Amino acid sequence: MSEQAKRPLSYGMIGGGPGAFIGDVHRRAIALDLDSRLVAGVFSRDREASLQTARELFLDESRVYPDYATMARKEAARDDGIDFVVIVTPNVSHFEIAKAFLEAGIHVVCDKPLTTELDDAQALGRLVAERDLLFAVTYTYTGYPAVKKARELVRSGALGRIRFVNAEYPQEWLATRAEADNRQASWRTDPTQSGKSNCVGDIGTHVENMVSYVTGLEIASLSARLDSFVEGRALDDNATIMVNYSGGATGLYWTSQVAVGADNALRIRVFGEKGSIDFRQEDPNYLRYTPIDSPAQILSRGRDDLGERGQSLVRIPSGHPEGYFEAFANIYRTFTGALRKRLAGEPLSDADRDFPNVDDGIQGVRFVTRAVESSASKGAWVEY
Repeated sequence: MSEQAKRPLSYGMIGGGPGAFIGDVHRRAIALDLDSRLVAGVFSRDREASLQTARELFLDESRVYPDYATMARKEAARDDGIDFVVIVTPNVSHFEIAKAFLEAGIHVVCDKPLTTELDDAQALGRLVAERDLLFAVTYTYTGYPAVKKARELVRSGALGRIRFVNAEYPQEWLATRAEADNRQASWRTDPTQSGKSNCVGDIGTHVENMVSYVTGLEIASLSARLDSFVEGRALDDNATIMVNYSGGATGLYWTSQVAVGADNALRIRVFGEKGSIDFRQEDPNYLRYTPIDSPAQILSRGRDDLGERGQSLVRIPSGHPEGYFEAFANIYRTFTGALRKRLAGEPLSDADRDFPNVDDGIQGVRFVTRAVESSASKGAWVEY
């Protein structure tokens, strides 16, 4: 066994300080597999808040840095420096932070969307290739075992030629003006922190990534309408997007953060010549598969065979639900497994690379960019 295989990986985090939501989710998801430990960070722009988080996490305060640039430089110079960094800051800061760590030779995991500008996303893609580093973007929902089975069914031809995709992601949490007393609402609806889109950038990118991952379809053109229903809100809180795919299939995406009664209802339905699939994120242990000439089948995680890749990510027996944290952890398990192999000089298989990467991040930023362009032109069809 190599020395690399004997030790846990170490990571640092940018963001995720007091009151943050997603940073804590990342830390808990990583901890499920016990193969990586948090050792360094810049958890807040406020130094005392950053140190407070470090104390709560029992970290050595000497590795809590004043800013991300200092952290990238000093961690890269250490013999025991971090193996990867996790970026969980508001969207507009992703590019500069990721760039600093890539230039320092450190592997990166970044929350979505990758950046706010397409040029910046593409620049990161080039830098990843030049430095030959691993880069993950945390599109969480592709980590569910049932989603792996959905992908397998589509890619195997079980559905035949795809005709239509219907995907939606409704929530209600911004149905009222929550910006004044909700930290997440405040920055996500602020163009100076979120970029050119709120709803499409935040949850629409999950829809785009899920459809792309499951079906392999490539968008050729789209027509989008972005709405801001709540008075005084600068960015979109609802979006309807029609899609034409290369090869002739079509699709309809709906994302909303003002859909009263909806919690976190990501859903994807794919209809082909020979069958269909239906996956609902709020009931993630099941996948509905309907062949054209047979009764509908409800495939159950833990009970039914979800294929080699899906089965490899099943953590507990049937009847014990797996959910959001496990899906998140599956993204990290795959990334850290690939990273451990890379550090040991071993080749990576397709399964090792089965996590959302920088190219998926670029695709998400392109999707946001084209949707905003189309909506600004009253829903005109734009080439992708």
